[in-house]
Amino acid sequence: MGNAFADENVIRRLLTETRTWAFVGLSDNPDRTAYDQAGLLQARGKRIIPVHPAAVTVLGEPGYATLAEVPEKVDVVAVYRRAGHAGRFVDEAVAIGAGAVWLPLGVVDEAAGRRAREAGLDVVMDRCPGVEWALRRIP
Repeated sequence: MGNAFADENVIRRLLTETRTWAFVGLSDNPDRTAYDQAGLLQARGKRIIPVHPAAVTVLGEPGYATLAEVPEKVDVVAVYRRAGHAGRFVDEAVAIGAGAVWLPLGVVDEAAGRRAREAGLDVVMDRCPGVEWALRRIP
């Protein structure tokens, strides 16, 4: 894959200029990576929206069972699901008019990434928001 879905400018822009991140797969389990990353971004001023079939409240934010149920504009959809399921959620991000999709470390679906790009979304894949934040020394 190389850096096809890890453009430095896109990563910086998503971390610094976006406001609302929907986290697909975010539950109230603090042992999960999605919980840690959502908490980190929330602490840095991002509005996080949990998207999980159980639609639980996480980190003080109400959850929704699907992306289609989220009642507000989503800047970034972070897909914390296995790579085999990621494409479905990338397609849902396109359908709701999200501005970008972010697939974390180990979650790679290049075909879905190309579909999202073709639809006009920014795409970051196989990168950790927390690590990328630290690498750029963003306050």
